[in-house]
Amino acid sequence: MKKSRAIIVLIVLVLLLGGLGYTATEGIGTDRSGSASDIKLGLDLAGGVSITYQAVGEEKPSSEDMADTIYKLQKRVENYSTEAVVYQEGDDRINIEIPGVTDANAILAELGKPGSLYFVYETDEDGNANYQATMDASGNVVYMLTKDIDTIVAEGSAPLSGTDVKDAQAATATDNMNNSEVVVDLTMTGEGTKKFADATTRAYQKGETLGIYYDGQIISAPRVQAALTDGKAQISGNFDYESAEQLASTIRIGGLKVELEELHSKVVGAQLGGEAIATSIKAGLIGFAIIVVFMIAIYYISGVAASLALTLYVELIIILLNGFDITLTLPGIAGIILSVGMAVDANVIIFARIREELAEGRTIKTAIDIGFKKAQSAIIDGNITTLIAAAVLAVMGSGTVKGFAYTLALGIVLSMFTAMVVTKLIMKAFFALGLTNPKLYGVARERKAVQFTKKKAVFFTASLIVIIAGFVFMGVNKAQTGNPLNYSLEFVGGTSTSVTFNEDMSLADIDSRVVPLIEDITGDGNVQTQKIDGTNEVIFKTRSLTQEERESFKDAMTDNFEVDGEKITAETISSTISNEMKQESIVAVLVAAVFMLIYVWLRFKDVRFGASSVLCLLHDVLVVLTFYAVAKVSVGTTFIACMLTIVGYSINATIVIFDRVRENMRSMSQKDGLEPIVDTSITQTLSRSIFTSLTTFIMVAMLYIFGVTSVKEFALPLMVGILCGAYSSVCIAGSLWLVLRKCFAKKNK
Repeated sequence: MKKSRAIIVLIVLVLLLGGLGYTATEGIGTDRSGSASDIKLGLDLAGGVSITYQAVGEEKPSSEDMADTIYKLQKRVENYSTEAVVYQEGDDRINIEIPGVTDANAILAELGKPGSLYFVYETDEDGNANYQATMDASGNVVYMLTKDIDTIVAEGSAPLSGTDVKDAQAATATDNMNNSEVVVDLTMTGEGTKKFADATTRAYQKGETLGIYYDGQIISAPRVQAALTDGKAQISGNFDYESAEQLASTIRIGGLKVELEELHSKVVGAQLGGEAIATSIKAGLIGFAIIVVFMIAIYYISGVAASLALTLYVELIIILLNGFDITLTLPGIAGIILSVGMAVDANVIIFARIREELAEGRTIKTAIDIGFKKAQSAIIDGNITTLIAAAVLAVMGSGTVKGFAYTLALGIVLSMFTAMVVTKLIMKAFFALGLTNPKLYGVARERKAVQFTKKKAVFFTASLIVIIAGFVFMGVNKAQTGNPLNYSLEFVGGTSTSVTFNEDMSLADIDSRVVPLIEDITGDGNVQTQKIDGTNEVIFKTRSLTQEERESFKDAMTDNFEVDGEKITAETISSTISNEMKQESIVAVLVAAVFMLIYVWLRFKDVRFGASSVLCLLHDVLVVLTFYAVAKVSVGTTFIACMLTIVGYSINATIVIFDRVRENMRSMSQKDGLEPIVDTSITQTLSRSIFTSLTTFIMVAMLYIFGVTSVKEFALPLMVGILCGAYSSVCIAGSLWLVLRKCFAKKNK
């Protein structure tokens, strides 16, 4: 790079940092578009709309029907926000909380209506038309019902509904004129397949069409050419791909088993409040400042380049969170923290390589080029494995899991770009400007290989003791409390108590004056609060309260705050994390682990590398689970985010070590076995393992120091997970690979 070009690069960088920084802090236009304050926040951070539905009908719905309806509603509200929560209140009520929404009327009708998809016979049993073809103003054929849909259903002229559809997908098909059109492909359930076969048989024998009714109108009325017995159908009707996918998504959800009507809706305040946001921002800024100082102190000029690239990364992620309309919640913040750690990690890997090349006597220019080239595979492999996990979680996960996955994926892509492109460009510009003294970059010192593999028995034993202790504590907890872990109401449900105070209390006042009283009554520190905007009403969500505890709660409110006892109501609520959501999260993590194993297997051409990586992930999860059991930290939605963060973080560290093992196997002698190669590889990457863990730990530690209670409950086990991830990567992974290589040597020759 020429000096003149270097000057231009740095000027552009400064302007870019300034412009993006201004956009990230102040935004563009009167609505402050693109700024941090414009980011859509989740219910825990910003509040939203709470809608309560009442099941209608003479008989109370069964628990199975309510659970199925809740699950389908959860899928339906994800069209508005992935962070929405749905839970049961009492026997026949369903509560829906949607963040970032203030107008309930815009979504009330859509959410509460039962399945609106029906297959309609052209004529009824008496031969009367159920619908007729007419022409609209544009000359297009449209179909109009001759009677209302309820009458048609009651007469038996709607043989199938949305509940009979197993799957729906947008697709492209070719019509009779060889024109391409967007359609919706349907697959029926087992029962639906039989119904559809009977319906198409009837229509074929009569030479009639079979109308497809959706959202108040017949959207398609294809003529049945044959009886269809395979449970396959197709909806066509002037779709673009987006509208077809939207229709397919709604059909996949299926019809609600329980008919609902709106009981009431209200705007609720943030569960964590503005204080949580303010302290998280403060913690992030302090943590970032410490990381910048650390990087410069350790890596000199390279650290300056990395700090500038990291600043650009932070600005870009704020702007892109706006651009992609991603809802930010506490788990989402976890994803950003992890991606910041990985952005630092990529730079550390590069700088370590550059120092190694300088130690070999290379020029600075050559060292930079070779260092970036050698670090490339480790960075790509480590980030792609984590990206695989994020992609699987985004597709298969629900609720906050999706939010975590989106922010993590965005952060990973940005971190790779800033580390491999921006940092390299800045370093070359610095070199071109005359910063050519090797002392400004640092030179790697040759270190004697630490014999980690010889101590594998100690490491394995220590890990087994900790994991076994975790299961023991879970058994003890279950015997004492009925649950192996301290599950929060998100997992097990609880009691929702509404209190109308005589004054408009701030969330800070509630946390300091009211919550301690409730904690004394319940003996539980996991009390969630919600303010109802425009009123003095506050909702307190706790573990399930006995009748005696409910009376004590009521007495505490009336004695201490002179609250009218008649204005205190309590309802039993279900968990906000349904069994289906739990199963989806577990399946998503398992599928992600399988895909990561396959990727590592293909990249390293040795399945034992992948198996070792996945086993280390399992080790880290079990150790953190032990911490939850021993410390009795509340297990809620942040628990899922914590475990996912650890999985993403740990796999990256292990891949870096395995990448070095693979490289050294090509360059080092194997006459003394593979143990020296593994030990050398771990030692060569040890500084990376320590520094990356330290910087990520610092970010999380700041959250713990400055955060509110719920943030602390998230940060503490995450710090344990970071330390555990570093330990398993350095002390367990390499030795485990050696064990697997010996045990399965014959099968892999």
